[in-house]
Amino acid sequence: MSGRIGVLISGSGTNLQSLIDALEGHPMGSIAVVISNRADAYGLERARRAGIPAVVVNHRARSREQFDDELVSILRAHEVEWVALAGFMRIITKRLLSAFPGRVINIHPSLLPAFPGLNAQQQAYDAQVEQTGATVHFVDAGMDTGPIIAQGVVPRLEDDTVDTLQQRILRMEHRLFPLVVRLAVEGRLRLGERGDVLVELEAGESLRLED
Repeated sequence: MSGRIGVLISGSGTNLQSLIDALEGHPMGSIAVVISNRADAYGLERARRAGIPAVVVNHRARSREQFDDELVSILRAHEVEWVALAGFMRIITKRLLSAFPGRVINIHPSLLPAFPGLNAQQQAYDAQVEQTGATVHFVDAGMDTGPIIAQGVVPRLEDDTVDTLQQRILRMEHRLFPLVVRLAVEGRLRLGERGDVLVELEAGESLRLED
């Protein structure tokens, strides 16, 4: 199997940049294509600067299924094995999931199953939790319900605002997502038939990071 990654984005692409940096010169993995549903997403510029093909697919002009069909066509054309959702603000349908079974992963800014969906950082702040963080999980047909692969814990500090908490969670995302993507491209991560996460860790590696 190849270690070619397709990254889907909708915004500035800071998590994309963390993947670009982590995979630079990696002997087993690379980002084959970056796709955005928004033409103004700055992540497209990040991809171009790194010499990675950057493609825009407008979701407004087609149904969700048609949109996913176009994504699958592009990803297959670039011989992608794994699909990474890095701030991709669209609901994935079964069209894409069935095309890449057990090979679509997402980064979410909370400790799932707590605070799924949008504005997870605000949800955690409002709930006055003592700790929150980030989760990388396999994507399924639900809303942030797929099997959890790895988590990074971020404590809420007494003087935190929503913005400061969000920035600290984002820094954790930039540590956590590359960890999981490297496991994927190195053939050390897979989803079992029963939905269990199967990972081969080396000495010193952990699927739970602390801030």
